[in-house]
Amino acid sequence: MNAVPPAGRTQLRVGRLVKAHGLKGAIKIELYTDDPDGRFVPGATFTLQVPESSPWHGKPLTVREFRWMNSHPVAFFEGVDDRSAAEELIRAILWVDEDSQSSPAEDDAWFDHQLVGLDVVRDGETVGRVVRVDHLPAQDLLIVKVREDEVLVPFVKAIVPEVDVAGGRVIVTPPDGLFEELPDDEGDETPSRSDGDDAEDAEDGTAG
Repeated sequence: MNAVPPAGRTQLRVGRLVKAHGLKGAIKIELYTDDPDGRFVPGATFTLQVPESSPWHGKPLTVREFRWMNSHPVAFFEGVDDRSAAEELIRAILWVDEDSQSSPAEDDAWFDHQLVGLDVVRDGETVGRVVRVDHLPAQDLLIVKVREDEVLVPFVKAIVPEVDVAGGRVIVTPPDGLFEELPDDEGDETPSRSDGDDAEDAEDGTAG
């Protein structure tokens, strides 16, 4: 289970720690903010979304230094002084308290636990349910349970235009084929081809 937001507090997701950099505790960041230099100032403190098994579970993370290295954002954090400590934080997601005076506001950010369990609705019909969220370097994926299968849905505006946490659902407009059971369809086609082959064999006198 991942960390949950403090009660009564609205938070925004601003980054994910993706790779240890060097030997002194620096960590490369995947940014989810349009203002990284403003978000990652020295002294800025983040809530961490990490597994309960992580030594950082329930602890804040504070920026010591932020810099750009070869166009990549890299940060040093308090209490993270070497590569081993940095590697304990890889894949951690950084959240910050919403500042109503900051601009631009960062919408469309949710904790994983807010998304898991939501019904997935396409064309007014429920087609599945979100069972987890995978955070990949290129994009996040909603893993949707459809009967006995899992469908990977890119968590982008074009495919998931609406998230209605209060209503318990996400609206999807997927491309054709995303929710079709392709393996089953292929399995259905194979007997058809075999039946046809049997018919041809019968005509040739080779069947049976």
